[in-house]
Amino acid sequence: MLLSNKCGNDSDTKLSDRQLGASRTGLQAEGTSFGEWKSPSQKKGRETQTTDGFSFLYPQILYFKMSWPDSTIFRPPAPRPASKSASVSTESPSLLYSLPQELANLTHLLFWPPTPGDGGNLLASTSPQTSTYHLRGPAQATYALGGYLEAILVARDHRGKPKTHGGDLFRAQLLSPDLKAGVPGDVQDLENGTYLLFFPLLWAGQAQVKVRLVHSSEAIGVLRRIWREKRATIDFRGYFRGTTGTEETVICNVDPQATGSTGPICQYRDVDSGELWFCAQPPTLPCNSLVGHSSGHYLNVTTLHDEALLAWKVTDKVLPQGISPIQIRMGALENSSLALLPRRPCRPGLPSVKPSGFYHRDVWHSLSCSSRSFSTVDNILGCLAGRIVHMMGDSTLRQWWEYLLHTVPSLKPVDLHVPYQTGPLMAVETNRGIVLNWRAHSWPLRSRRTPVASLHSVVRELGGLAGGPQTVVVLGLGAHFTTFPPSIFVRRLAGIRAAVAALLAREPRTLVVIKLANTGYKSVYGSDWFTLQMNRLLQAAFADLHVAFVDAWEMTSSLALPDSIHPGQLIVRNEVDFLLSFICPT
Repeated sequence: MLLSNKCGNDSDTKLSDRQLGASRTGLQAEGTSFGEWKSPSQKKGRETQTTDGFSFLYPQILYFKMSWPDSTIFRPPAPRPASKSASVSTESPSLLYSLPQELANLTHLLFWPPTPGDGGNLLASTSPQTSTYHLRGPAQATYALGGYLEAILVARDHRGKPKTHGGDLFRAQLLSPDLKAGVPGDVQDLENGTYLLFFPLLWAGQAQVKVRLVHSSEAIGVLRRIWREKRATIDFRGYFRGTTGTEETVICNVDPQATGSTGPICQYRDVDSGELWFCAQPPTLPCNSLVGHSSGHYLNVTTLHDEALLAWKVTDKVLPQGISPIQIRMGALENSSLALLPRRPCRPGLPSVKPSGFYHRDVWHSLSCSSRSFSTVDNILGCLAGRIVHMMGDSTLRQWWEYLLHTVPSLKPVDLHVPYQTGPLMAVETNRGIVLNWRAHSWPLRSRRTPVASLHSVVRELGGLAGGPQTVVVLGLGAHFTTFPPSIFVRRLAGIRAAVAALLAREPRTLVVIKLANTGYKSVYGSDWFTLQMNRLLQAAFADLHVAFVDAWEMTSSLALPDSIHPGQLIVRNEVDFLLSFICPT
């Protein structure tokens, strides 16, 4: 089945296993140093023809390479406290923005325990049915509020044999369904088949440990290989229109070789961000007649063995219960059922903590700052009064715009006569002087057909903001970048980081909030493992800037709710309340 122009929501299309997309071969990335571009003059026997200011690139003239040795693994970084439209470029591509130190060495940043593979034997891969966990010490009748529960997890293969290497993606939770409470556990990989689990005891009452195997280490080996080697696992459509109304449709992508073209290539360069986009040149129409964009096909990038390792029957499965429910007690001198120490108001620049928070009675309590609950319309209006909020990103961020629009009756949408899926969208509340904007980030973007003129880069939008104490900027990226090598996302982050730094330099009172990507995807085109990498890149890119973070990853992985790329209202409400806690900290 081909998924062409079929994204009812930006990124929530369900995928089948092998029948997705047309096969693309010969798109393996070669290994040289990160950031190296080959100009046309460097390719013997090849030339770039330039006509009317447009660049026609012949196959394999221009390509982006990245070094990623097989031993590359991902170690999380430690926590630490002007506008022009896109044009067609004749210049040699280059990165306009220098990478922050945190992003300069992808080999170090993208660290994950190596996996030797299963030798083609599925039974040798980690099994959710045979893997076990138990308390690290003897069971206690009760556990003290504010303490920790520790457990040991032993990964086993499908024959019950203990694994001798790490690299599995386990997710652990401590849950109290009756109290509507939950917190993510910390999973420490000892890289020998054993994992340590740590759970903070943050509320009084009965609680239960739950552990899931999201992906086996062998499945992650497949994901890492594809992420490293494939230029893209999806393509897009570019729609060209001539002066007489004639239309032609071609394949477009972030890399010229990923267009599948054997002829000339149209190269588009955003003047503000330096971002590049490539389309196969239409048969008769010129490059400057590009008017529309949409999703194309998911590409077949897996073998039958890969698909067996990523199959639903072994993906995101709960392990057999290994620990009986525990009872958490309050101390004799304690007067609260929650372990919440005095916390500072929510402001940008706070050091990250792990876990970042927990739920109790369906309310998110941040552990880094004093998060607030905005439970009434008047509370929300009072906080947003006089504010202009600019949201830029994907559809998970559009959910915030939609939540506010549906929750506050006096917020009225303005019909800008644009496709709803990509925006821009606007809502206003004239009595309180509130303006609420959302627009999709530019390419790459999985969407229905949308005008190219509406696809503004985040850098372009940020460059047009004066900023100030009434300006709130919210950025949410990640979900649409999982189908490309990490270098694509890093390059995008470098430009956005520079634009955020410039905005804060000209008006430091501007509030900038970064929404981390949430859980949801479980396929080769968008896995929670990919999302983890995106979030670590996001945190590294903005670590030294005066911005705030909303940890949507933990907010969507703390309760006993099914994962969804578009979480339900309970999660969205808490995410928006946390955003409002930064806008109105007291």
